[in-house]
Amino acid sequence: MMKWTKETPPVRRSEHEPELSAYQRAMRNRLLAAPVVPAPEPWRPVFAYEYGVPVGGLLGIGFATDPGTGHDLVMVVSHDGHGLFDTVTGEKIARDRDPAPEDSTPDAVADLSCPGLGPIAGSRVRIAGLFGGGLHTTTEDGWTLEVVTPAWPNERILLSIDGGLPHSGPHGEQWWHIFHSNHSTFRAAGFSPSGRTIAVATSSDLSLWTRGTDDRHTDG
Repeated sequence: MMKWTKETPPVRRSEHEPELSAYQRAMRNRLLAAPVVPAPEPWRPVFAYEYGVPVGGLLGIGFATDPGTGHDLVMVVSHDGHGLFDTVTGEKIARDRDPAPEDSTPDAVADLSCPGLGPIAGSRVRIAGLFGGGLHTTTEDGWTLEVVTPAWPNERILLSIDGGLPHSGPHGEQWWHIFHSNHSTFRAAGFSPSGRTIAVATSSDLSLWTRGTDDRHTDG
């Protein structure tokens, strides 16, 4: 007996979907041609690894301030619990492997927050990532962070000092492609409220850049 199967028709461009203009194509090509480069001074990577520190099953991140040192802190929410990193030293300063079920992910509350831990216990931290939310995209002194996708579905993170797209100047002078999320799923990117830290989170890792200082800092 011959089995009949219905063939899926080819995907066609919607009649209402406009073609890219010459200007849009040129801008897209410029973004595609820009390689990943180190962030410019005064920014420096916190971790020595290419893609930051591994965090399996990462769901989202949020910023807080250490009441003792004044350093920016990043709280990480993952399938394995909650963690807290000092963004200047890179040290993991607190860990909760078994948070209460109602606090394990931020989607349980309206403001997408989770309870703080370690030096910020007793407070709540808003988390940006899989469940929504967002981080700062600009700083008071003119830095901008953008998430662009010229080749979907892989996000690219652009750091700039020229006010953001369309980045008319050459790559590497006033805008820099600092991260390419082509190895795992993008979660969130942004500045800390202080403007001293950049964080980029994917489903498998956390990358940090800082312009803070600490005598105890090492590149590892």
